Amino acid sequence: MVMRQIALDIAMPGQAKLENFFPGPNSAAHAHLQRLVQGQQVPDALAVPTYLWGPEGTGKTHLLRAVEEGLRARGAIVGCLDASGLAPPDFDESWAMVLMDDVHLYSAEQQHSAFQWFVQAQSLQRPVLAAGSSAPADLLLREDLRTRLGWGHIFALQPLGEAQSRAVLRQAADARGLFLSDEVMDFTLRRFNRDLGSLLALLDELDRYALQTQRAITIPLIRSMLENT
Repeated sequence: MVMRQIALDIAMPGQAKLENFFPGPNSAAHAHLQRLVQGQQVPDALAVPTYLWGPEGTGKTHLLRAVEEGLRARGAIVGCLDASGLAPPDFDESWAMVLMDDVHLYSAEQQHSAFQWFVQAQSLQRPVLAAGSSAPADLLLREDLRTRLGWGHIFALQPLGEAQSRAVLRQAADARGLFLSDEVMDFTLRRFNRDLGSLLALLDELDRYALQTQRAITIPLIRSMLENT
């Protein structure tokens, strides 16, 4: 039987927190964002942008949403721009930070707004946190925006290894009150995408299906879920 591959984003918006991100090889980026949310950067460094890049499933969107959640919890207002949005709003001086996701997909209008946001954020000493699929030098964007994305803190996010993926899956299952046997863990890691987003999306589907069928999570249940969804 051909197994269906699930490739979804790393987390739903309400679930994204820096505390539930498993950093693995990305601990430097994680620590940097924690300091940014906690306001531990020196004032002059706040205007220096941060750019995260890496393949799908490495946690870029999760981290941006987690930073947004962390700042909102502190009463801050955040400006957000992603490729799926409609006409971008004008820059708001009440924003404590600017977040730009999926910059590699920006339209010409979105690139224009992103550049304007950059200029105004820097003039007001507001941090910019952006994410894309490629290193700044490889982004097919207008030059003035591309160079601004590339002159600050840059972190290349790496996928988790097998042992780290197993640890994340176990931790996420425990948080949901689910038991995954070693047999189920081995089967899951052999048959499905190992990027963190896909694993967590799979776990959500397993949780829902197990509740619907009133069965424990076993390999037969996984096969049944794939045949019936």
